[in-house]
Amino acid sequence: MLPTETDLQLLFARLNCRFFNGEAPDCRIRYNERFSNSAGRITYGAHPMLIELSPKHFRKYPDALEETLLHEMIHAWCYANFRDTGHGARFRRKLRECGLTSIHHELGNVRPLNESSKRYILRCEQCGFEVLRRKRPGRPSSCARCNKRRFDARYPLTIYEIVETKAVGTTIDVPRAALSGA
Repeated sequence: MLPTETDLQLLFARLNCRFFNGEAPDCRIRYNERFSNSAGRITYGAHPMLIELSPKHFRKYPDALEETLLHEMIHAWCYANFRDTGHGARFRRKLRECGLTSIHHELGNVRPLNESSKRYILRCEQCGFEVLRRKRPGRPSSCARCNKRRFDARYPLTIYEIVETKAVGTTIDVPRAALSGA
C-alpha cells in the first residue's frame, strides 16, 4: 500500500531536514495516475511548486519512492536557489551530496490507467511549444514562451483537434534513415 499524500508531505519534511537543512522550498506533493513514462515530475510555476509522483510505478517499485521524491526535491532546491531546471552541474553535485548516483530511474513503463481526455493541441509555429487542452480556446491565445508578458498577435497558437488515437506501428517499423535524421 502506498503512503497517503499526507505521509508524502511528512517524508518531504524529513528529507528536507536531512539533506537540505530545512532549506528546500515548500512543495505540494500529489499522485498522478496518468503518469506512465515518468516516475515523478516537478512543476515550477505553481506556488508552492508541485511534485507529482506515479502511483503505478511505486505500486510495482515501492522502494524507489523516497529516492524519486528526493530527486524532485533537488530540482526544487536548484530552481529556488539558482533558477536551474535541468540535470546540470549543480543538480548532479547536489544529487551526489544526497547519496544518489544516477539521475535516471529504471522503473520501466506502465500502461496509462485512463487515456487522456485532452482533445486539442495548441502549437506555436515559431518555437514549436505545444500544450494540450480539454476545451477549444474561447479567445485568441499566443505563445507564452515567445512573449511571457501578455497576448501578442505575432505569436498565435495554432489549434489542432485530436480526432482519434490509434497505434500506427512500433519504432521497429521506422526505417533506419528516419531514426538517424538522414
